[in-house]
Amino acid sequence: MPNVQLAEAFYMANEALKSFSPTPASIPPPSVNYRLRLPDDTPVHHHALNPLAFLLRAAQIYPNKLAIVHSDVKHPVIYSYAVWAQRVQNFSYGLLNAGISPGDRIAFIAPNIPAIAEAYQGILGARAILCAINTRLTHGEVAYILEHSGAKLIFVDHESTHLVKDAKVPVIVIHDTGRQDDPYEQFLTAGRKFSNERGWPGLEWERNEDAACALNYTSGTTGRPKGVLTTLRGSYLAAVANAYETGMNRESTYLWILPMFHASGWTFPWAITFAAAAQVCLRSVSYPHIWHHLINSGVTHYCGAPTVQIGLINAPLARRLEKPVNAIIAGSAPTAHLIGELEKRNIKPVHVYGMTKRLTVNLTYFALYVRSETYGPSTVCYQQPGWAALPLEERARLLARQGLTYATAEEVRVVFPPEEGEGADAPLRDVPKDGKTMGEIVFRGNIVMKEYFRDPGATAKAFRGGYFSSGDLAVWHPDGYIGIMDRSKDIIISGGENASSLAIEQELATHPDVLEASVVARSHPKWGERAMAFVILHPQKADKWAGKHAEFEKDLKTHARKKLPGFACPEWVAVVPELPKTSTGKIQKVELRKLVAKL
Repeated sequence: MPNVQLAEAFYMANEALKSFSPTPASIPPPSVNYRLRLPDDTPVHHHALNPLAFLLRAAQIYPNKLAIVHSDVKHPVIYSYAVWAQRVQNFSYGLLNAGISPGDRIAFIAPNIPAIAEAYQGILGARAILCAINTRLTHGEVAYILEHSGAKLIFVDHESTHLVKDAKVPVIVIHDTGRQDDPYEQFLTAGRKFSNERGWPGLEWERNEDAACALNYTSGTTGRPKGVLTTLRGSYLAAVANAYETGMNRESTYLWILPMFHASGWTFPWAITFAAAAQVCLRSVSYPHIWHHLINSGVTHYCGAPTVQIGLINAPLARRLEKPVNAIIAGSAPTAHLIGELEKRNIKPVHVYGMTKRLTVNLTYFALYVRSETYGPSTVCYQQPGWAALPLEERARLLARQGLTYATAEEVRVVFPPEEGEGADAPLRDVPKDGKTMGEIVFRGNIVMKEYFRDPGATAKAFRGGYFSSGDLAVWHPDGYIGIMDRSKDIIISGGENASSLAIEQELATHPDVLEASVVARSHPKWGERAMAFVILHPQKADKWAGKHAEFEKDLKTHARKKLPGFACPEWVAVVPELPKTSTGKIQKVELRKLVAKL
């Protein structure tokens, strides 16, 4: 049964639903048929997997339940599942009215607003492919993605129109008002009119579950971004696993902090509808708004990078919550200090790991492997009986591992790198499960991408030996858990020894005055390379070291030598006010390397 606070949140949401008036085109007709038309030759025993099914089922079972709310804006909106499903249907017909054909790519550039949540559903109704684009990219980067993807139509939030100037295809601007005169709402209204009230049966179900679902572009830090093409089947299974592994159900409320444009929001747009949960949209990461929803809106789940978590626990409104909240953290392994501080506020973190990102989720602590090529989470660090009784430092060490395979994924492996002259089809060789021998994490199965869009060379290279090669270096522990050591490019080779920048960062973060630390290699005349640490001091300790950064450097090195071998201890320490980060809070080491190269 939901607790008192959660029950009050649902009551307030239902009252708001009664008082809010959506656009006339958003009102569903009576006796809605939520079944799309099946191709004539569909076998009786087969139903092609498609994550759109989750929304249709939720709307059929819980038509009057809260689906989505967007309250922290000038024109708040709140939609029930029945109303939201109608808006999604209008979106699908709007695409058909615009001449979109199956397989066409639709670009979407927007923060976490209802429109992009609707796109994740409605584009599937038109059998098209969603290409969500990072709002923080430059005009040139966006232009490349639009050209490479071959997008036929662009939706853009009113704050990002500068990114699509001179676009060669139609552009629909979203004013994020929910009002009839909004160009986006006019698009939906036109879709409703074009449907001629044929409803869902007027749309055809995609017969091929291996058809493309979404096209997500990588960050492109070392070259042009690659387009990761995912499928309907993979998205369906990844979403089911997300809901299952995070304990999401119809009484859950998900708060959007992770950008929906990032790796399809790790398939949470569909995990939410699978669970018939509610979702709260936030245009930006605002700690007052986040804490307002944590305290008052019945939030049970959210995703956020460690930097977000650090800001969260240090926000003026931070307090212990009356009910536990499941925090899904990505960016790096949570430190013992961060885990302890989150626990004090009744926020339950679980480390989720990805090739260039990490995420954390809970009910019980576990780690998830996260990246676009694997639809987001792929492994879980399931908590074993007895871990909860361990000292915090020991528990954090165990929880920092990446764990075992996700619910709908095939077994993850750690394999030796290819030998010189070895072909791409050579059999992979597992490293021993000794917790010491380093190898590369590889994946295959249901929730691995289909291919890199229009890049067969990169696809073939990534699928070495019939597995997806992550480029992440890890060890395999005797209990079967994998533990990330570093990205191959982040390993520091010092005097012939390999030092993991991740391991160094973990130890530096145990210093009581360190808020965040990032480590990269810097050339050294004797050892070839040594570690250089970039450190942000804890706000409450910054005054302690004001004007004494040299003394802090000495203190931090002394601290590091207690747990790190000499070749791994940082040779240089720079105290900085901030670290360069992506839109999801991941530290951009490529920018730090550029700084180091000039030293």
